[in-house]
Amino acid sequence: MNRAVTLSEVAREAGVSPSTVSRILNGTARVNDTKARQVRLAIEKLGYTPNTFARSLATGASGSIGVLTPDIASPFYNDALSGIERGLMGSGYSPIIISGHWRTDEEEHAVALLLNRRVEGMIILGGQMPDHDLHALAARLPIGVLGRTIDLGAHGGASLAMDNRQSARDLVNYLIGRGHRVIGHISGPSDHTDARERLDGYRDALEERGLRFDPSLVVQGDFQEPSGLIGMQRLLQGHSNMTAVFVANDQMAYGARLALYRLGLRVPDDMSLVGFDDLPGSSYTMPPLTSVRQPMGEMGQWLARYILSRLRGETIEPFEPRQELMLRESVASRRGR
Repeated sequence: MNRAVTLSEVAREAGVSPSTVSRILNGTARVNDTKARQVRLAIEKLGYTPNTFARSLATGASGSIGVLTPDIASPFYNDALSGIERGLMGSGYSPIIISGHWRTDEEEHAVALLLNRRVEGMIILGGQMPDHDLHALAARLPIGVLGRTIDLGAHGGASLAMDNRQSARDLVNYLIGRGHRVIGHISGPSDHTDARERLDGYRDALEERGLRFDPSLVVQGDFQEPSGLIGMQRLLQGHSNMTAVFVANDQMAYGARLALYRLGLRVPDDMSLVGFDDLPGSSYTMPPLTSVRQPMGEMGQWLARYILSRLRGETIEPFEPRQELMLRESVASRRGR
């Protein structure tokens, strides 16, 4: 193993004092561009790697941003995690990612672990944490929240959320516009805000178009593929006249598609199918799935940049995420039925 290059060697190569190198690395130095460039060239030439652990002991700064996600394995949140990585790239900060597994107690434990690691900011992806806990956390350090509507302005925190209800209404209205009148719905968990809002949007669209809301056309899933398969089987048992199904997320829609395939029913000839979230694989299913795109990557990237701006005492332009209907071949018209 090669010997580690020291800060003093970098200073000697750059022709500056070791304290100047240290202050440039910490972002606290006010030096001219020529001197800063000399230090950067010396670091690159010698292959110097800062000792972040030692620096955190000396300055109290960890160089870490905590990220709490409900499920590390979730394809829905993967885009947001990638966006966070892009937003932190080149900043000197690194993400520490931990899962709360959709349980409030595990999320509280995860937050405590991140605080013990002395993270300098935190990004919360969805989750179950009560609003008052998020307010208390925002009073301690900069935080950004994705997928929750919460006012953190008093503490300087930020949240980004989508209008799930309106997007679900638009999606179901699209199905009604294609001639569908008996539309099933596989919902998410009743204690999940996104699931409730999407169910409300489904009901809104039916009532706006003069169609009766039938509770028997709604079955509950858990946002995972197996529940979509089971949900579709249950819907088909009692509704032979159903021509379309709105599934509350793409993962469950994949399961629903499998149920239809096993019963010999074709999409969209025998049953039109739509999802929500527009996961990367949805444009490659057979047929490609109509869904609602949420800009998770862009939102994750903006939240990372927001945290950095707070840490640097800067401001950042606000970001207004927009959902988009992705219309594909999983829907067919049912004119005159």
